[in-house]
Amino acid sequence: MDFDQLFNFQIVAKHRSFTKASEEINLSQPALSRSILRLEEEIGVPLFERKSRGVVLNQYGKVFLKSANQVLAELKEAKQTIHDMVDPNHGIISLAFIQTLGSSFVPDLISEFQKEFPNIQFQLSQNISSKILKEIHAANIDIGFCSPLEPLENLCSLPVLTEELFLIVPAAHRLAGKERVNLSEVADDPFILFKPHTALHDLIENLCKEAGFRPRKVFEGYEERTVSDLVGANLGVAIVPYIPNLDEDKISIIRLQSPKCFRVIQMVWKLNGYMSPAVTNFKEFVEKKAIGIAKE
Repeated sequence: MDFDQLFNFQIVAKHRSFTKASEEINLSQPALSRSILRLEEEIGVPLFERKSRGVVLNQYGKVFLKSANQVLAELKEAKQTIHDMVDPNHGIISLAFIQTLGSSFVPDLISEFQKEFPNIQFQLSQNISSKILKEIHAANIDIGFCSPLEPLENLCSLPVLTEELFLIVPAAHRLAGKERVNLSEVADDPFILFKPHTALHDLIENLCKEAGFRPRKVFEGYEERTVSDLVGANLGVAIVPYIPNLDEDKISIIRLQSPKCFRVIQMVWKLNGYMSPAVTNFKEFVEKKAIGIAKE
């Protein structure tokens, strides 16, 4: 059973005539008859009652037509979906990004891109860097924005953003209200850290090592906002990227002057993986923006 047999059956059922059906699909009547006969043989029952002036569906044909219509409709939709995915001016881009980029960076980037390509749609997801990289490896997403620290095997990357990291302390902390401090000034404080398999965990460990101490952890979380909430509850201090709308009645945000605390956000995609024209357009759009930022 193939697509042509289902389509031919649908057209014959519509016209109730082999003659009219063969005219619509530009197929000879004998060839059309053979196609329907092979379909009936495969199913094991006749689907039409032959009349002197044409054909009508029998009880089996009526049941089969319902399923055939559904299958053909789904195939048509799938074909259109794939066409939209491949069309450079249409299609779907699967994009993943770390949490802090969801407040402005990613929405602003998509909004600007869609001014040029309004018919391209996005499937968005948020995750930690390690999981984003796994999804790219598995070809489940097209492009990721994250902060990998290790070399990327079978992946390509481009730096697109440098994110400053800040020290956050409880509002009643001895350093609260200061504009700048050295990281070594909180060497003896308890730390709210990130889980070991997150990129921020390793980065913060390295920054503390550079400052001459090992952080004393009291909790490890996944999300920046959870970490900041725990700092606000006076459980410790933390190093985080800028988080919009923090409750500064509970938290003080302080710039770190030594060591310099930054992380690099990269656009990542699969090496030698298939990239639709829509995804290619988006990647090139981001590349141009990254070059423009680097020149400023």
